Amino acid sequence: MIRAAAAEGRRFTRVRVVTVPLTDYSRFGVFCSEHTNAAGEDIRYLARQDAVGLPDYDYWLFDSSKLVRLHFDGDENFLGGELIEEPAVIVAHNYWRDAAWHRAVRRDDFAAE
Repeated sequence: MIRAAAAEGRRFTRVRVVTVPLTDYSRFGVFCSEHTNAAGEDIRYLARQDAVGLPDYDYWLFDSSKLVRLHFDGDENFLGGELIEEPAVIVAHNYWRDAAWHRAVRRDDFAAE
């Protein structure tokens, strides 16, 4: 799906904020991201200690205009997503996305570390 969409000119980018040293789950994510990056996604990594000033929760932005905040329980089980439609909140999350992107490290560089 990613390869076909990228061939049509769509962009898939994300920043993963991770705790260093990596957990087994995060190491698995770095391994898997090699394949999605090869298909056309651009995943970058940001150490949690370098994420100062960014939200402490996960969210997705679609086309910079649709915001979904992800909710998890104390054991990190996914509880669902909340669609946020307030324009000012969406603009703030675009800013945070851009700030994270500029601080993050390309997947291959991060994996090499």
